[in-house]
Amino acid sequence: MENIDQIVAILKQGGIILYPTDTVWGIGCDATNANAVKKVYKLKQREDSKALICLVNNYSMLEKHIDNVPNIAYDILDLSDTPTTVIYDAPAGIAENLVAEDNTLAIRIVKHKFCEKLIKYLGRPLVSTSANISGQPTPKSFEEISEAILKGVDYVVNLQSENKNAKPSTIIKLSNKGEVKIIRE
Repeated sequence: MENIDQIVAILKQGGIILYPTDTVWGIGCDATNANAVKKVYKLKQREDSKALICLVNNYSMLEKHIDNVPNIAYDILDLSDTPTTVIYDAPAGIAENLVAEDNTLAIRIVKHKFCEKLIKYLGRPLVSTSANISGQPTPKSFEEISEAILKGVDYVVNLQSENKNAKPSTIIKLSNKGEVKIIRE
């Protein structure tokens, strides 16, 4: 198993990492650190108006950062048999440059042993965005990750055998007004 303490130290110092998730390989950072988030946008060559996903490890952490989790969110998450990201209204305690222009944030409760442990030790949500330059195809395996990404992160988690032929999560937007919209299946 990877040295979690070393990875957490890098994240707490504002570093960015490349790591496997329950979907595709991700570029990540401490979701409460605006400077680290800025580094992720820069590495991906992505406009910061395009929001990123955050990973949390349980409902408790979700509720800490979303004041009003709609009841339907729990049903969707409990019934989903694939990784599902939900976009919530009015996030709190997150780097401002992670919050979308409409004051929403995409969050996934991760079901992946390494990610769960990493988030637990970090004690904060973790940014998760696909390990590619914006506009390029999402890598389906570690071998497909570009040299620019590999060299642009501060740490590469040594779990390359993970996530063969993975795919991005389903994304559902829930508003506090009761609206439900599928963004990506």
